Amino acid sequence: MTELLKHKIIEVCNKKIAQKGDTVGISFYAFFKNKNDNPELLMEAATWWIQTHKLNHFEKAVKIKKLVENL
Repeated sequence: MTELLKHKIIEVCNKKIAQKGDTVGISFYAFFKNKNDNPELLMEAATWWIQTHKLNHFEKAVKIKKLVENL
């Protein structure tokens, strides 16, 4: 995982957790704008989420943050 994606995931998870608490769920789409302005990064996130970790569509932000921090 690139440092750019790692940083982005942690930042978004922190923001969502701060806004909605430890039980908030997210999908990998949460790391991107509605516009597909970086398809390579989107595919990297999707591959990590779906193929590498076989995660559900929505997962707890605290779980995702912990996975990324332990890379």
